[in-house]
Amino acid sequence: MTVLDRYIVRTIIGSVLMVMSVFLVLGGLFIFIDQQDDIGVGRYSALSALWFTLLNLPQQAYELLPITALMGSLLGMGSLARGSELVVVRATGVSTQRIAGAAAIAGLILIGVELLLGEVMAPPLHEAAKEQKAFSKFNNVSFGGGSGAWVRDGNLIINVARQSGQRQFSGMQIFELSADHRLRAIGHAAGATAGANRTWLLTDYTESRFTPERVIAPPPGQRVLESNVTAGFLGLAVESPAQLNSRALLKLIRYMQANSLSARDYLFAFSSRLARTVAILFSVLLAIPFVLGSLRSAGAGTRMLMGLVAGIALFLLQRLIDSGTVVFDLNPVLLAWLPTALLATVTLLLLARAR
Repeated sequence: MTVLDRYIVRTIIGSVLMVMSVFLVLGGLFIFIDQQDDIGVGRYSALSALWFTLLNLPQQAYELLPITALMGSLLGMGSLARGSELVVVRATGVSTQRIAGAAAIAGLILIGVELLLGEVMAPPLHEAAKEQKAFSKFNNVSFGGGSGAWVRDGNLIINVARQSGQRQFSGMQIFELSADHRLRAIGHAAGATAGANRTWLLTDYTESRFTPERVIAPPPGQRVLESNVTAGFLGLAVESPAQLNSRALLKLIRYMQANSLSARDYLFAFSSRLARTVAILFSVLLAIPFVLGSLRSAGAGTRMLMGLVAGIALFLLQRLIDSGTVVFDLNPVLLAWLPTALLATVTLLLLARAR
């Protein structure tokens, strides 16, 4: 890299880090405030809530990097334009494409940071945060591995096959033991939804209850189950696809396809991770036509507002596509790449028109 390349890269990276620091402080504050209702439950203290917040910051940084890359690039390149540094650079014969190449180097560095966060740091730290919180709150509940999630709560042993939503699980089995550890009943629910006051609503529930004389099997129906186990605790072993790294997602996709099962949720999550990572490069490049055009002499507040609006629009589009993929049964790969494709198209068109 030349001196000019290093200067542009350093300016962009520094501005992105500054914006990221502000967002992480705000995000960490919101996470800590959200933990206040749980402080005092079991051994979960304010210090535990602070530790939970810190462990979740890498996940926050991973999710925010595409937006902060756009905002930071606008601020960094905008400061160069406002100080007439870009004017001097271009007056010496440096083309817009040459400046875009230097910005692309910064984008590739940020992509490397995103991969480090999303594949190495964030998933295990996020999992550790959930475990630390769950075991602090429920110190009288045991947890074991196996198929899905296995949890013991007093005389109940609960197993769930998979998590279908933030508070919904499917394939829940309930084993009820007597005081002398004899099996009293076995139940199975097709669906389970976590309710208020430590209750679960079980749907399509069937049960076999054992007595000394016979086995009683009531007709299928609904049941309200009282248990200290929460949806967050069961989610420890039944992770959402969005929380898995690429290696785990690929493994699950191959397993689902090999067994003729639907892998669309995992396929969408994997494609979305790739698309979000690639979007960082175009987020950085998008700043160049803006600062060379109408925002050349604008202040930092205006550039921050423009970056925030563009970032929120990209975020909302991604969330809308997330919902559409599930509701309308659309192609997960194409939809996952749609926001990045739109961003790339707009960026390349604006770069081609930049003077």
